[in-house]
Amino acid sequence: MTTERRQYIRPESLNLLDYLVVDEQGRPSDYSMARTLNVSKGGILMETHIPLPKGQQVMITLGLKDQLIDVMGRIVYSASDSGRHHSGIEFFHVSDNDKRVLDDYVAAFHRQHAHDIATHPMPISGS
Repeated sequence: MTTERRQYIRPESLNLLDYLVVDEQGRPSDYSMARTLNVSKGGILMETHIPLPKGQQVMITLGLKDQLIDVMGRIVYSASDSGRHHSGIEFFHVSDNDKRVLDDYVAAFHRQHAHDIATHPMPISGS
């Protein structure tokens, strides 16, 4: 059994983003597009076409519904499987305005998820 270490629940969510990897000296490096697999107040899991090294910093512009937010994050998880590369990004800088947009997005997801569970409860097996 694994212990959940995440501080925030990460709703599954597919959103487009662009990212810029920043090296240890703060110089721009790789720039590309990606998509999120899940989003939380504290970070994202993104899928890229190239592997990204753990520990690198990334500048991300993320599309959430009809709004764009800019965040700075650090790659804290990196894995590859069947040509797909997943990177867990922990945010360390989000402006106050972008934080409100992100919080509203995650809250709306939770409201929808609670509504879906209330209107379509899972059947209890073994009855």
